[in-house]
Amino acid sequence: MRIALGVEYAGDNFFGWQVQPHLRSVQGCVETALSKVANHPVRIICAGRTDTGVHALEQVIHADVQVQRTINSWLLGTNSNLPRDISILWVKSVTESFHARFSAQARYYRYIIFNRPVRPAILYKKVTWEFKPLNVQAMQMASKYLIGTHDFSSYRAVACQAFSPVRTILSLKVEQVDERIIIDVAANGFLHHMVRNIAGVLIAIGRGEKEINWANTVLQAKDRRVGGITAPADGLYLVKVDYPQSIMGIRK
Repeated sequence: MRIALGVEYAGDNFFGWQVQPHLRSVQGCVETALSKVANHPVRIICAGRTDTGVHALEQVIHADVQVQRTINSWLLGTNSNLPRDISILWVKSVTESFHARFSAQARYYRYIIFNRPVRPAILYKKVTWEFKPLNVQAMQMASKYLIGTHDFSSYRAVACQAFSPVRTILSLKVEQVDERIIIDVAANGFLHHMVRNIAGVLIAIGRGEKEINWANTVLQAKDRRVGGITAPADGLYLVKVDYPQSIMGIRK
């Protein structure tokens, strides 16, 4: 049978999602925990691999298992075998037509900038600290250039292995809540470092180092070399993944 699971994790003590020899990964920890409950080796597929230091509020994965367990057994049993910086939020039985990556319709990411003169202590590695005051209105205006379907070559990592640089950003919002500046972006898919590169451009504009239309200048260049600095991973969260209700009735 195939099961889907929602996974929450703090990424600061992991070397990314993907299994790597001799390094601590989210995938490795989850596969080990699931294998103990299933009593056989389990391999998992995720909606989108996250880099070193990136967090997730609700990553979605699927696994094919050879044994019958109750939903509660999968949930409680897996969590009991996981480290404290990973939690399984929910488990659902799905058909073989469901695929955590290829069935996804949209992915949602959030980038959190902690904007004050003094560095944070409690939120260390959970937000990106920017001590210079940022012009949120300028960042909001610049973000509008990126909404829609575009070639995002300038906003992806040089080592990105995606076949096509074309992606559709469905929404991109920038708002300030007290000392936090929050960038929420939804798209049909993301390129390697795409959100962090968008954040890097918007931060430079917020500082006043670049004009508002620089976001569009970078976009139109289709050349990573003209883009800004890649923002740190600390403030990046995979928030949720959307699937057709016809194959997966997870949402509330």
